[in-house]
Amino acid sequence: MKNQYLRFLVFFLLTYYCGSSQGKVSTFTIEAPQLKTSKKIWMYLPHNYETSEKKYPVLYMHDAQNLFDAKTSYAGEWRIDETLDSLKAEIIVVGIEHGNEKRLDELTPFPNKEYGGGNANAYLDFIVNQLKPYIDSNYRTKTNKMNTAIGGSSLGGLVSYYAILKYPEIFGKAMVFSPSFWFNEEMYSLTENAKKLKTKLYFMCGDSESETMVSDMDKMTHLVNEKRCTCMHLTKKVVVTGGKHNENLWAKEFGKAYLWLF
Repeated sequence: MKNQYLRFLVFFLLTYYCGSSQGKVSTFTIEAPQLKTSKKIWMYLPHNYETSEKKYPVLYMHDAQNLFDAKTSYAGEWRIDETLDSLKAEIIVVGIEHGNEKRLDELTPFPNKEYGGGNANAYLDFIVNQLKPYIDSNYRTKTNKMNTAIGGSSLGGLVSYYAILKYPEIFGKAMVFSPSFWFNEEMYSLTENAKKLKTKLYFMCGDSESETMVSDMDKMTHLVNEKRCTCMHLTKKVVVTGGKHNENLWAKEFGKAYLWLF
């Protein structure tokens, strides 16, 4: 009877494991000397990572506290893992936790006269020269630029767009949600002066976020499109009717952005 029970238990576990198509979310901590701290990283591995020998594209995202778990989020989660699981997506997502009171510094390229900030260069240096080499060495990744994306919302959208200007050889795709271009208007002149802009860009915001959100994003997408032929289909702009500046909007639109970018 005991042997029969053990055989049933083994059969159940094997059936459950093999039949599961859910991705895996885990965390680790890595030193960030550029920021004089350490960073907690959230890793989403696709449903077939453990059962294949494939290499996968990577999406780096900010504000990891809000991406996967409502318990760690400030105002709801993006449901990244659930969305990618439902799509059976074959992608690795690397979520970088923000620095709490240092979040504004990390995610803003230039100081704002009223709010300060302006330490994004160090933050991006950490991603490009510390985190990405670690990820590429320890996980099966496609390392070229067209398989390396970056994304976020609000200040995370701002710094994601800045990243593609500063490191065009690293990031070939970007998910720019509800970008806070108002915080650093220098971004417009940087775009005008960019020599090449071949990154695939998905811009998204809601029309109920702020008085200037839509017009600011329209202004940036216009500048981007002036730098390249629209026939290349490298820019997507989405304005969501009734969309507000919150995780609910970003969670609903994440899957659409993923499908278009990848």
